[in-house]
Amino acid sequence: MKVNGKTIPREAVEHELNRLVQFYAQHGMTEAQIRAQLPLLKKKAEEQAVGTALLFAEAEILDIPVSDDEVEASLKRMTEEAGGPAKLRGILERQGQNVQQLRSEIRRGKRVDKLVEKVTADTPEPTDAEAEAFFKAHRNEFGTAEQVRAQHILVTPKSASPEDDLAAIAKIREIRERILAGSDFSTEAAAHSDCPSGKSAGGSLGWFSRGMMVKEFDEAAFKMKVGELSDVVKTQFGYHVIYKNDAQPESVPDFADVRERVKDILRHQRRGEALAAHVADLRAKAVVEP
Repeated sequence: MKVNGKTIPREAVEHELNRLVQFYAQHGMTEAQIRAQLPLLKKKAEEQAVGTALLFAEAEILDIPVSDDEVEASLKRMTEEAGGPAKLRGILERQGQNVQQLRSEIRRGKRVDKLVEKVTADTPEPTDAEAEAFFKAHRNEFGTAEQVRAQHILVTPKSASPEDDLAAIAKIREIRERILAGSDFSTEAAAHSDCPSGKSAGGSLGWFSRGMMVKEFDEAAFKMKVGELSDVVKTQFGYHVIYKNDAQPESVPDFADVRERVKDILRHQRRGEALAAHVADLRAKAVVEP
């Protein structure tokens, strides 16, 4: 993408996407919910990268003042986070930069921050009533979905032939009988499972919520009791035996517990809307090429 003839680096779009993902993760959205929204988030990241480029250009034209003290304070913080001046210089050298160039980047970033503050200064604060109404409309997004922690052993037929299919069924049944007789599930998974989780983690799949596994596996795992060994479960991948380690019910918090989180989201949305309107005005006057 180009804005007024200047190319937007791919890294700029990735940076905006990471910021979006981190924001929603910090405000209670689960990994599954974020993954479901990823196509929309990527599109939003592209738009934000364009907006950022336009804001940088406007801030430079306005020549918004940034003091040397502000720049040095940010540089000091970055130096401490890097582990000292020598390590910071090493990082910059690998990126093809030096400290003086970093100072210039910090100054440019501070100018944009001040421009954003100016544009969003009149954004109204959300009231408790507005926050509670938003919470009621998005209640499930603030809770924790029902989850299961399980191990499994997978036996995949060597081919599509009836003989290989029967051999796979016989093998998984033998494994299941050994476990019922007292054999260790993790040991059996490491020795016989055709899923990589068998070798690396004793068949453990960790925690997962509904819809993250294929339908047949999902239904079996959530129907089982904790500590129960499943019957043989057939999926598109082959034949499974599942052991249910633990479970967590769906949990939805009270509004009082998340009031400030909700208000942060509303503040972010309102400032985003004010900034988006400003960027739209800038974009109307700019040349943006895909």
